[in-house]
Amino acid sequence: MNNKIIKTEEEYNMACERVYEIIHSSNKPINPNSETGEELELISLLIENFEKEHYSIEPPSPIDAIKFRMEQMNLKQSDIAPLFGGKTRVSEVLNGKRHLTLKMITLIHKYLEIPLESLINGNTNYKLSTENRRQLLQINSISASLNKNINTAIV
Repeated sequence: MNNKIIKTEEEYNMACERVYEIIHSSNKPINPNSETGEELELISLLIENFEKEHYSIEPPSPIDAIKFRMEQMNLKQSDIAPLFGGKTRVSEVLNGKRHLTLKMITLIHKYLEIPLESLINGNTNYKLSTENRRQLLQINSISASLNKNINTAIV
C-alpha cells in the first residue's frame, strides 16, 4: 500500500483492510522495529488522524458521565444523594435544574471515581469579562502559556 495521508472514505477503508491483513498475516507477534511493524504503526497513525477529523466523538456532559457511572455501579439517585446534599438536590442536578458545585464535583470524583475532566467538561457558564480578560492577557507568563497551546479557550 502507498502510505499517504488518508483523505477519502475509500482510502480509509483500504487502510483498515491493510491493518487487518498485517495483523492476521502471521501467528507470531509483530516486531515493532521490523518493516511490517513500522508499516503497521504508520498506517495506524494515518487512520487515527482521519478518524479524529471525520469521526470525532465529543466527551459526555458531566450529567451523562454521572448517569453512566450510576448505571455501571447499579446505583439509584437515593444511593448517591449524600454526594449532592440530599435527594431533592440530586434530582435537580440530574434533571439539569441545578449546576454541580465544587463540593459535589469533588465528592463525586472521590466516591464514584469519575475523572475530574469529565465532571467539569463543557461548562461554559464561567467566562471572564472583556476587561478582566484583557488584564490577564497583559501578563506575559499567562499570555505565553495560552499562546503555547492554541486550542486553549480563553473566553
